[in-house]
Parts: sequence; structure tokens; C-alpha cells
Amino acid sequence: MITLLLVVFSMIVSLILTPIVIKISIKLDIMDKPNYRKVHTRPISVLGGTVILFSFMLGIWIGHPIEREIIPLIIGTIIMYLVGLIDDVYNLKPILKLLGQCLAALVVVYYGVTIDFIQLPFGIIHFGVLSVPITVFWIIAITNAINLIDGLDGLAAGVSTIAFMTIGFIAILQADIFIIMICSVMIGSLIGFLFYNFHPAKIFLGDSGSLQLGFIISFLSLLGFKNITFFSLFFPMVILAVPFIDTLFAMIRRAKKGQKIMQADKSHLHHKLLKLGYTHRQTVVLIYSIAILFSISSVILYLSQPWGVVMMLILILITIELIVEFTGLIDDNYRPFLRLLEKRHQKHED
Repeated sequence: MITLLLVVFSMIVSLILTPIVIKISIKLDIMDKPNYRKVHTRPISVLGGTVILFSFMLGIWIGHPIEREIIPLIIGTIIMYLVGLIDDVYNLKPILKLLGQCLAALVVVYYGVTIDFIQLPFGIIHFGVLSVPITVFWIIAITNAINLIDGLDGLAAGVSTIAFMTIGFIAILQADIFIIMICSVMIGSLIGFLFYNFHPAKIFLGDSGSLQLGFIISFLSLLGFKNITFFSLFFPMVILAVPFIDTLFAMIRRAKKGQKIMQADKSHLHHKLLKLGYTHRQTVVLIYSIAILFSISSVILYLSQPWGVVMMLILILITIELIVEFTGLIDDNYRPFLRLLEKRHQKHED
């Protein structure tokens, strides 16, 4: 009952705040202007992160969690919001943006939320002093993965909602009240925000919003899978498969072309689907569907025995390969698996 109350309360707060923030954004001229890399054709409010932050903070105030972990979560979220907001307004240099993200991650480490060891089939590996850089890398990787998929109306917000629902469901299985509470607040905030953010969007998340979402997701995954086994390492990766796939293969694609790894381009998953002829809404809904598929897979992974986990991981890897080849995420000519299937189909017909 409390969970439902938090969802509804946060959603109402988000619904009320969003039009107010849009008006403030227009008055202050904090707008996302169209350019050659962007899909939208008119200036759009870019203060969505403000809506998410206030909805989150008010939801936390209502939930009143007593766990010590709420302190680094709030501090880190505010830091990520400020870094993103400054970037939205003044276009920060990548190194300064990264330093801000490191600061938020180090706050988490300071409060003792770290990845300490991994349990493998043949024993336990303790990370020792490496637990700090591993934890920082984990937070920054997930944060930027969410940030990079924020390219279409409602895309990052919707994928993040699916991720929070999945993490929340696993938290229910683990009876983790704190994670359930945070996920409930975020789900409500994002559902309310999506009323204005879905195509055609009246407001964007901006970096202030996408960095927040990525940080909170990374933080909750740390809590939920803190002392990880070899298999549980894959749960958050599968939950966030869509942004991870997009980020990983963007890096591979750029390295293959001799470009800088962090150089922006128009070859992300959503760009590729648009080029294949899908409409804006169809592309977003299709990516939602892929995210839901991977989220269901993550729950199956969580509930499976080790042999079942191996089978699921094989199926997931095959699915990822098919997505990469079908959309041309690496290169339009990279289709080894699909070509093999085509040859087998031709032989069968002959």
C-alpha cells in the first residue's frame, strides 16, 4: 500500500511540476535548439532534470527512509543534477563533466557502498583497494549509458522506468524495503514526466535528468548486487542491455572508423531504426519492447539455477548479435550471423 502511495504521489508531483518548469525554461531561454545531430525541429525545454529531482526529493521526504545509504544517494543525485544542468546551459567540456561524475561516485565510495568482491565457481576474489576504482567505473559507465540513449522523445525516461520496475521487482523478491521505496518514487516521477516527454515532447530530460537517472540506477544496482557472484554480475547488465549495447557498439564503431571513442554521431540504435523506416513513436516503442524483453530475461536469470543462467546468457548474446546486425550498429555490411542464416535458408529451398 505504501509502495502504491509513493508511486501515485510522485506521479502527481511530476504532473504538476512539469508545466511550471516548462514555463520557467521558456522565460529563462534554457531550451534545446535544433541542430544537424538532433531529431527535433523546434526549441524544447531542457529542464526535465529539475522535475525529476524535485519529484524524487519530495517522494523521499514522504517515504522517510531511515537507511544510511539515503545520504550518499541524495548527495550524489544532486551533484549529477548540477553537473548536467551546467552542461545543458553552458556546454561543459567532456573532462569537466567526467570529473563531476567522478565526484558523485566518490561520495558513494566515501559512505562505504562499494563492490568488494566477486564470488566465482572456483572461489572468491577480493578486490581490496581496487574496489574503489571498480565502483567508480561501474557508476560512471551506467550513468553515461543512460545519458547516451537520451536521443528521442521519451526514450531514456521510458527505458529507465522499465529498469526501475525490474530492479524494484527483484527487490521485492529480496524483501529490500529501501530499494523498493526508491524505485516506487522514481517510477511515479517518470510516469508523470512521460506525459509531457513522450513524442511530441514538450520537455526533454536534458543531461541534468539523464545523469540523475543513470546515477540512481547504478546506485541501486550496487545495493541490490553489492557482494556479487559471477552470475549476479550479469543482472544489472541485462536489465540495462539496451543502453549498454548502444554504448558498447558505438565505441566499437568509432574505433573501427578511427574516430574518437567519445565523438558524437548519428548512428545510435534509435538513429539506425529511424533510417530503417520506423517512425519516431514506433522506434521508441520498439526499443521499449527490447528493454522489456531483456528485463524479463534478467528476472529469469535471477530465478534460474546455474545451468539455466548459462542457457539464458547464450540466448541473450545471440539476441544482441541479431539486433546489432539487423540495425547495422557496427556497420551496415556487418551481417555474419544473418548471412549464415540466409545461406542455410537458400540451401533448404534448393
